[in-house]
Amino acid sequence: MDQAERVERFLVERYPRARISIVAGSTARGERTHTSDIDLLLIDDDLFADDAQASEAATFEFEGETFEVFAYTAAGFETWANRGIAQHRPVIVHMLVEGVPVRSGPGLDDLRARWGAVLAAGPTVEDRESRFRRYVITDLLDDLGDATDPLEQRVVAGLLFERMAELMLLADGQWIGSGKWLPRRLRAWNPERAEQLSAPLLAGDIPGFAERVSEELELAGGRMQAGFVR
Repeated sequence: MDQAERVERFLVERYPRARISIVAGSTARGERTHTSDIDLLLIDDDLFADDAQASEAATFEFEGETFEVFAYTAAGFETWANRGIAQHRPVIVHMLVEGVPVRSGPGLDDLRARWGAVLAAGPTVEDRESRFRRYVITDLLDDLGDATDPLEQRVVAGLLFERMAELMLLADGQWIGSGKWLPRRLRAWNPERAEQLSAPLLAGDIPGFAERVSEELELAGGRMQAGFVR
């Protein structure tokens, strides 16, 4: 990871007391583009001047690079990691487990082992949440079938892709993501089904896309409408 020296200089200037520092994202994977920033996870109980502060998400410019910093005390990390797990999008847990350590302070190995086991276990989705997700998809499918305005069709289809992709992943115990990470996780999980869902959408084939969503919805338990109580 060729940014380690720059990261260390940044830490000396901004977070000198950070004992655990992990670079994540495209920088850690060696997949940077000209717009890539440096995602940095920091964990230490002495990070902040205010003892009451437990977390900070901040963006900095340093030596021509943009740093996206996620900084936590041990308790702060626990709180936000559990929140991400509950939402099935454990971003900072992925950073911890999959990133590249720049500073490997005490407890890092134990943290990675513990949260790595949580990631490996996958999300747990209660029946009520699954039913609600199917209800939302059913409603969007009906809206898409009724839409005649091209802009409305594309907006609804985009929302429908997100909701259906999430349900496909969750139904098989896979973590979801937002933005670019949703199609990436879908393709990593099942390239064939990801292609089948996305191909008609990319081709502008709205009826074909709706048909494929209906097929995936049936695999996940079917339409949910009458009788559903929120």
